[in-house]
Amino acid sequence: MNSRCRKSILVISFSDITRDPRVSRQVTALASEYSVSFAGFGTCNIENVTFIKLENFPTSVWEKGKKVCLLLSRMHETFYWQQRPVVTAQQQMQNLVFDMVLANDIDSLPLALKIAKTSPVYFDAHEYHPREFEDKLSWRIIQQSYKKYLCTEYLQRCATMTTVCDGIADEYKKNYGVTPEVIRNVPDYTEIEPSPTQENLIRLIHHGAAIPSRNLEVMIDMFQYLDTRFQLDFMLVPNNKNYLASIKRKASKYSSIRFIPPVDMNSIVKSINNYDIGIFLLPPSNFNYRYALPNKIFEFIQARLGIAIGPSPEMEKVVRNFDVGIISSTFNAADLAERLNSLNQHDIQRMKLNSSIASRELCFESNYNKIISLSKETISRIHK
Repeated sequence: MNSRCRKSILVISFSDITRDPRVSRQVTALASEYSVSFAGFGTCNIENVTFIKLENFPTSVWEKGKKVCLLLSRMHETFYWQQRPVVTAQQQMQNLVFDMVLANDIDSLPLALKIAKTSPVYFDAHEYHPREFEDKLSWRIIQQSYKKYLCTEYLQRCATMTTVCDGIADEYKKNYGVTPEVIRNVPDYTEIEPSPTQENLIRLIHHGAAIPSRNLEVMIDMFQYLDTRFQLDFMLVPNNKNYLASIKRKASKYSSIRFIPPVDMNSIVKSINNYDIGIFLLPPSNFNYRYALPNKIFEFIQARLGIAIGPSPEMEKVVRNFDVGIISSTFNAADLAERLNSLNQHDIQRMKLNSSIASRELCFESNYNKIISLSKETISRIHK
């Protein structure tokens, strides 16, 4: 299709798309059908996409203090429209016209609605923002009322809304009267075979960000109870270097635990294929952790691994429906260790083969048509 005949879409995300797999796949899919511009931080090298670089949030003590004062004073609109990425985005895009604007996360939604003018807005909420970091007292005091305000004020103005799982979609519907569609965080399909299993060696892998609230220590504590067959590799992005150093110290007494360098997000699946089980024990310290259904679960499946998790309801549905892993009865290290110790070589091989079968359904190719269909429906609507 001639690009001049294509409908135009602006995608906004206050993130670096090279580190944001959900947004990267979203933009790539849309660019195959539409004339796409992406506004965000960092860089964007996706073919046929116009990149609009936004200025990032300031980090000075003065700016942070100003933010806290405005939020504590409940001056939500004043705070929002004074943010540096919002100001610079308006300066760069005030005269541009799009057939649809897609906003990622609640912080970009008011801006998207303003830039869209009379065009419809598709909002991808990702997580449940009103309770995102409710386990932190400072966030509850400073940020929570602001996030609730944005949801109350702006969600009803969207033509289309999506999120990552049923539990989060249900919570938005219950509290804000909206009905989000669910688009899971699944990776691209990879043609790859399960790696062979060994009788006396079970290789565990956990990859992701080193974030204190994820309580990665619990997975280290399992080694008090695991038998000698098990080895665990952590492949962590150092979001919090002090926290990463602390868990390395904690793990140092176990020779079966290693820390390996992280790889590019597009290389994860192939790089972990030689493991047996992907592990993620995530205590539900906040609402989003309780209903977490993260990229890594589907990357484990795409890598043809078995999965070991705690009783996280959204992850549990996937593991049970496709029979790809084990689920402990609690989030305690001893409980998951007991389930792992019960596995034999045949069990692991069966889980890996089931992941291979599930990989054809749980891949981005299954999301592609849904994103395109929702976008076409959204463009056809009259903006509220």
